[in-house]
Amino acid sequence: MHILFVADPLASFKIYKDTTFAMMREAQLRGHHVLACEPQDIMWQSGHKVTTRAQRIHLTGQADAWFEVQGVEEHLALHSVDAVIMRKDPPFDSEYFYATHLLEQAEREGAKVFNKPAALRDHPEKLAILEFAQFISPTLVTRDAQAVKDFHVQHQDIILKPLDGMGGMGIFRVKADGLNLGAIIETLNRDGAQTVMVQKFLPAIAQGDKRVLVIGGRVVPYCLARIPQGGEVRGNLAAGGKGVAQAISPRDREIAEALGPVLAARGLLLVGLDVIGDCLTEVNVTSPTCFQEIFDQTGCNVAAFFIDALEAAVQH
Repeated sequence: MHILFVADPLASFKIYKDTTFAMMREAQLRGHHVLACEPQDIMWQSGHKVTTRAQRIHLTGQADAWFEVQGVEEHLALHSVDAVIMRKDPPFDSEYFYATHLLEQAEREGAKVFNKPAALRDHPEKLAILEFAQFISPTLVTRDAQAVKDFHVQHQDIILKPLDGMGGMGIFRVKADGLNLGAIIETLNRDGAQTVMVQKFLPAIAQGDKRVLVIGGRVVPYCLARIPQGGEVRGNLAAGGKGVAQAISPRDREIAEALGPVLAARGLLLVGLDVIGDCLTEVNVTSPTCFQEIFDQTGCNVAAFFIDALEAAVQH
């Protein structure tokens, strides 16, 4: 197969932990051809198909110069490759939104895109949990500052976060004393201009914010618990959390098996569920990670699961 990865600049990859790199490596091991481009390389012109400027690359196996470009940059139609993998990291901003529309046009022209562009738009990573409320902790989504204060009175210990944050950015904890709650609301809510999510604090975060992976509707048997370090409340690896791979719990499996087939049927080949204790906290669909950390610590080849599912989806 010819597989096109739409991703961040290749030079920015930290290949010791990059999930897109792990996908590329597994694809190449199986004899597939790996191509790469960035979202800004994708274009459409009337009378033509959706095209991109793509590099055909070969992974060298070296740590530094980890890839080499083969031949000249190609100008190709997206429908001409076997699979397009959308792996651009958040934020899900206007340009990401526009890219999904170009990818959706490519689908209409015959391209096979994973994750499905419409599904990327329909599942904002924090708000997607609302559909599965039976698995979440007490949660409020609002622009109303007073509603946030009332929620704090009811639950005493709460987490506030912006809907467009990533890597733990902009997350605040307010305990029973309510210290700085007003200032935090002002910062996140911007006088009612911006919607915030508020959740009851889950003490189980001390054991980690677990990333549970679902590929092609099937649950990966190991997860990565991102454990907060020092006085930090956030477990995100980007915020200094420590990643510890472990077998998924019966509750993790219950949640993942309930969501997996539903999300897969919507065109989400790869989903990363965030679970704290027994509660679902996020549904990650843009560029779920943790393949390499799980493989390095357990030997479970998550990238192989993914390429298996991709091969099956392309042949379907």
